[in-house]
Amino acid sequence: MSVLTEPFDLTASLAHSAERVEQVLDAITADKPLPGETRRPARLVAAMRHALLAGGKRFRPFLVVECARLFRPDDIEEDGLWRVAAAVECLHTYSLIHDDLPAMDDDDLRRGKPTVHRAFDEATAILAGDALLTLAFDMLAHDDSHPDPAVRADLVAVLARACGVGGMAGGQILDLAAESDKPDADEVRTIQLMKTGALFAAACEMGALWAGAGKDDRAALADYGRMLGLAFQIADDLIDVHATPEMAGKATGKDAGRGKATFVSVLGADLAHDLLGRSVADSELCLARFGDAAQGLVAAARFAASRNR
Repeated sequence: MSVLTEPFDLTASLAHSAERVEQVLDAITADKPLPGETRRPARLVAAMRHALLAGGKRFRPFLVVECARLFRPDDIEEDGLWRVAAAVECLHTYSLIHDDLPAMDDDDLRRGKPTVHRAFDEATAILAGDALLTLAFDMLAHDDSHPDPAVRADLVAVLARACGVGGMAGGQILDLAAESDKPDADEVRTIQLMKTGALFAAACEMGALWAGAGKDDRAALADYGRMLGLAFQIADDLIDVHATPEMAGKATGKDAGRGKATFVSVLGADLAHDLLGRSVADSELCLARFGDAAQGLVAAARFAASRNR
C-alpha cells in the first residue's frame, strides 16, 4: 500500500483526472464505428457528446483512480484504469440526461448548458442516455480495461448492481414518489443512499477491484463511498437552497417548488449542515485502515462538503 510523503493537492489531482478521463471519453464517442458496430448516427453521437463533454469535475472517475492508488500506486497511469474511470462517467452522464427529462426532474440547464432534451429533443435525449449506459458496460467488458476476464466480469457486476432496481433506478423512483408521500429523514436517507450513494460506492469499489484489493478493503471503500455520496447529496440539497443558477450551473430553488423531499426540507438547513458534517466524519472513519495513503480520499470527502456546485 502506498504512503504519500507530500500533502495531497486535490485541485491538481482533480484537474489531471478530468483531463485524462476527457481524453478517453472523446476517443470512445468518436464518429467512427467500433468493431461490431454498423454505423454511428451523427445526431445520436452529437447528443451523447453534448452531455458527456460538457465539463464537470469528473469526481466519480477521480474516486476510481484514488481507490486504485491505495494498492497499485505505480500503475495509476495505466490506460485500463482510465477506461474504467471513464466508464463510470458514462454511466453517471446517462443518469443526468434521464434525470433532466420532463417526466423526471424537468430541468433546462446542466453544467451551464441546455440539457440534452432542450438542445436536441426528448427522444434523442432518451436514446443518448441509453447509449451511454450501454457504452459503460461495453468499455468494462473489453480486455483493454483489465487483462483478467474475472476482474472485468466483477467490474461489470458491481456497476450493474449500483445502477439497477436496488440502486440508482430504485432510488430515483422512490425520489419521485416522495414528492407526494412526504417521507421522514430516515426514508430520505435511504433514497439518497440508493440514488446517489450507490454510484459513489461502486466507483470506489471498482478502483480497488481493478487494483486487486481484497474483500475487506473493497468493502471498507464501498462504505466510504456510500457515506461520501450521502454528504455529496446533502451538499446538493443545500446548494439548491442557497446558490444562484450561475453558481450551481443548473436551476436552483426547484426542489421546494416541486415539493421534493430533501434533507433540507425534512430537517431544516441547520440540521442538514450538522448531518453533512457527520457524514463526512463517517466517511473518514471508513478510511482509517489505510492510514496516510488515503489522504486524497479524505480531501475528497471534505471537498464534497464544502463545494458550491
